[in-house]
Formats: sequence, structure tokens, C-alpha cells
Amino acid sequence: MRRQVMVHPGLLLLLVIVLAAMAGCQKKWPFLEDRYSKIPADITKGTPENDSFPPVLHSNEWEDPVPMPGPVNTAGGEDSPYITADGTEFYFFFTPDVRVPVELQVLDSVTGIWCSRLEAGAWTDPERVILSSDLSMDGCEVVLGDTIWFASVRGGNYGEIDWYTAVRREDEWADWLNMGEEINVERKPGEFHITSDHRTMYFGKPGRYGKNDLWKMERTAAGWDEPENLGPVVNGPMDETRPHVSSDMKELWFTGWSDSFAGPAVYLSRLDSLGQWGKPVPIVEQFAGEPTVDDAGNLYFIHHYYTTTGRMIEADVYVCRRKK
Repeated sequence: MRRQVMVHPGLLLLLVIVLAAMAGCQKKWPFLEDRYSKIPADITKGTPENDSFPPVLHSNEWEDPVPMPGPVNTAGGEDSPYITADGTEFYFFFTPDVRVPVELQVLDSVTGIWCSRLEAGAWTDPERVILSSDLSMDGCEVVLGDTIWFASVRGGNYGEIDWYTAVRREDEWADWLNMGEEINVERKPGEFHITSDHRTMYFGKPGRYGKNDLWKMERTAAGWDEPENLGPVVNGPMDETRPHVSSDMKELWFTGWSDSFAGPAVYLSRLDSLGQWGKPVPIVEQFAGEPTVDDAGNLYFIHHYYTTTGRMIEADVYVCRRKK
């Protein structure tokens, strides 16, 4: 899956150089270009028919995983998905060529966050989500109502990647705001999810049980309290990252490492009668991760296509529909 909020150390320097070179350019940022035109012709589109390592479902609560219908998936890389609770807006990160180093993807003018909407039962052609008037690389989005949280590499950051927020104003995202020193210097959370009541942040970060653990912290009147590790029931000796909490706050989904299949897997922990997160169980394994769910219980996740020699081809959004 995509690296957890980490990029090449030279990316900020590259951004500065490019911004300086563009200073006198007549072409303004953002470049609203067609993402399909940027996908190289030599990329092989991954499909279930030519997939050497298809995702494997381990639960009878959901239907078998299939590529998300509609125009979201391409021969490029779709990643970091987020579906709104009502299931009407689907956000994702897109880059046209996964072979291009991440520090150079920012130059293709289409890498970033995109959004597709469910209208009359069909997904619309995705549109670019504009979150900067200058060159930037944005991703890892969380959308609740009229607020979006996202990670960004841009000028003025405290570090290489900072967390930002923006507010929906009619059909645009405006008031882009750095989340400040408390988040970007002191707490430094990895990819996170905000609960539907806007009070709790769940996130991945280096921990005491594995390379990365799941943590949470509560919003207070003064900001955010100290992070709390979710403990050994949820966290194991490998990696737990990229959490997503259902809107009723009773299901904790996340990306973990598979014990039996290749690559990462989607895990689910449910809240028990004592208000504690129970032992996670794998729901989808084999190059599956970054789960997001709607209120109908439909599970969306990212599946990466790999060759038998270990070369990544591309990435698509898959869906497991909740059985009724």
C-alpha cells in the first residue's frame, strides 16, 4: 500500500525549485487536466481475470470483493479511499503511473485527491479536489460533513508532510488551514480517521507492540489530549495502520499484515459490551488495505495488482457489499 505519510526527503526542496521556476509562468496552478491522458500507454490494466493474487474474503457477512463499478478505477493508481457515511461521495488519491517516484508525481498535474458522486444510482466521472492555489501534493483525506482533513506537501509546512483542514463553501473547498504545531510538530499522527462526533482521532504511529500501532486521542477544549495506545488486543507484533471507524463508532477497521496470504489485509475489531475493542479478525486478505465503510456496511478498500515476480502493476478500489 502507499507509504504511511512519508515521502522522499528531497520532495520539499523539489517543490521549492518547481515553484520558483513557475513564478513567471503564465500557466496558473492548479492545472485542471484530464487524468486519463496522463496514464502511460504501456501500463497493463489489472482485472480479476489477470490477477495473480486476487483478494480473499473471510466473512459470510459480505459479498465477494469486486472492482468498484463506474469510472473511478483506471490503469493508473487509485489509493487512499474515503466514502462518506451516506454513501454518496467517494474520495480517493490518484496518480497516473505508480512507477514514478513519489517525489516526482507532484509534477504530472493530476496526482492528488479526486471525488466521484453517486447520482441516479451511478458514479460520476471523478473531479479534482482543489485544496491549494500553489503547487502541492494532497492525500489521505477524511471527510465529515462540510470539513475535510488531509495530508499535504506544500510550501510553509512545519515538516515534509503536514495535516490540513478545509471547509466546503458551496461546490468548493475553501479556508485551507494548517492544523498547527500541536498536530504537525508535537503529536505527528500517521494516517488518521476522525469519529463521526468529531471528538476522537484514531491513527497509526510507531508503537510498543509492533512497528506501527493504532492509537487514539480525544479532542479537548484546549486541543488534543495525550495519545493513548489501543493496547495488545488490537495491536500485534506486525503493523496496524490506516484506521476507519464506522459512523456508529462500533466498528474499527484498519490495515494489518496478513498471517497466511501475501501482503497487507483488512481487519475488523468490534466494540464489546464493556466499550472495549475486541480481538481483530481478517475480513479481506492478499494485497488488500485502507478500508472505508458507509452506513449500509459496504466495505471499500484498495487492492494492488502484483506480478508473480513481485512487481506492482497498478492499484484499484474494490468493494465488498454487505449482505442484506
